[in-house]
Amino acid sequence: MKHWLHAFRLRTLPLAAASVLTGSMLAGIFGEADGLILFLCLLVAFELQILSNLANDYGDFVKGTDNENRLGNQRALQSGALQPNQVKRMMVVFVAATLLTGVSLLLLAFPEVNLATFILLATGIAAIGAAIKYTVGNNAYGYKGWGDIFVFLFFGIFAVLGTSYVQYHVLVPEMILPAIAIGLLATAVLNVNNIRDIDNDKACGKITIPVKLGVKKAKQYHLFLIAGATLSIVIFSVIIYQSAVDFLYLLSFPVIFANTRSIWTTEPSPAYNKLLKQLSLSVLFFALMTCVSYILSFIVVVTGIGNVFN
Repeated sequence: MKHWLHAFRLRTLPLAAASVLTGSMLAGIFGEADGLILFLCLLVAFELQILSNLANDYGDFVKGTDNENRLGNQRALQSGALQPNQVKRMMVVFVAATLLTGVSLLLLAFPEVNLATFILLATGIAAIGAAIKYTVGNNAYGYKGWGDIFVFLFFGIFAVLGTSYVQYHVLVPEMILPAIAIGLLATAVLNVNNIRDIDNDKACGKITIPVKLGVKKAKQYHLFLIAGATLSIVIFSVIIYQSAVDFLYLLSFPVIFANTRSIWTTEPSPAYNKLLKQLSLSVLFFALMTCVSYILSFIVVVTGIGNVFN
């Protein structure tokens, strides 16, 4: 069991949780959030994340990218704790589990099956395919420089808006801004991972954005991702402004900015493992603080003490 828990890489789950929490927050702001649907969304997100982790473990091991030169924490196959066939079978288990949970979620959210049900089902199947094809197969998109785009879409746009839609059944244009913010932060996490492994990835033929740009420009790209996420969520708050409490989530940004400064001043090394974990938890902290901000803002407005905070 401990070897499987190691292979699942549960420390990556905060990023998946951040997307679902943000989507549920949006459903609550503009309409109505549902606790059971929120739980099922979290379960689907966690299953997809673990499936992706298993696929990455398998794909990078088979391609020889997981070797003694990789600076990241040793993975299950690389350590010899598990065998490739075992990981492949577990991937099948998680594909089935994700489909089962996802279909249950859709049937609960849409008792009367409609076009939206099939669109969301297709999106879910695409997410499963994306989780696997990141590193698995001859045409793995993670080896061709497309990883950032897919992470932005599936961790940001699709995850946030999809979570909101299955609860509220309406998409409001302003919702795209928090989705962009989460997508950019998730992409920043991937970028840190790829900066850390830039030398080994280049040697193994894995083309990532840092491999294309080089370390210095990859760090500049990281600043762009963080700045873009900050700007997106601030614009969203200005558009739907209710009270100054809306901006309480800004308390999470010093943590993200401190992490960004460390990334800027640190050369690729095992030290990035700690920075990567910090950033992932910081994104979850940001999502939680954003939820708290709007819950408190709602209370402030409803109780009539909003003028105190304006």
